[in-house]
Amino acid sequence: MSIRGELFTTQVLLDNRSYFFNVKENRAGDVFLQIVESKKGDGADFDRHQISIFAEDMQKVLAGLDDSLKFIEKERKERAKRRAELKAAKEAKYALGGSEKKVYKRKGEEKKDDGIKRTGKVIHIKSKKEE
Repeated sequence: MSIRGELFTTQVLLDNRSYFFNVKENRAGDVFLQIVESKKGDGADFDRHQISIFAEDMQKVLAGLDDSLKFIEKERKERAKRRAELKAAKEAKYALGGSEKKVYKRKGEEKKDDGIKRTGKVIHIKSKKEE
């Protein structure tokens, strides 16, 4: 055992944060997990936050973490399914044979067939008339 009571340490490096998982033992002989989050703050300072979980509470904490991860995965799948359904409905609406997109005209404006394609502010001149 080292001076600070560390038995085991591992580190997870991410883009803007680091996580340290330290297994420690206090003076009374109790073993606990210390989780430390370190992120770069303003200037050269680092913001550090830590929690400690004692060995007798570890199973309850892990069960809560597992439940949270299951919920996140279920929610992710449901959102992906909803996005796919909306995309399919949109594609079906505008597919061949379905309803087409609406073309709006100004009041009193009639379709002109003078070889000029008018689309809003931009005018496209056709090289050949379509018959």
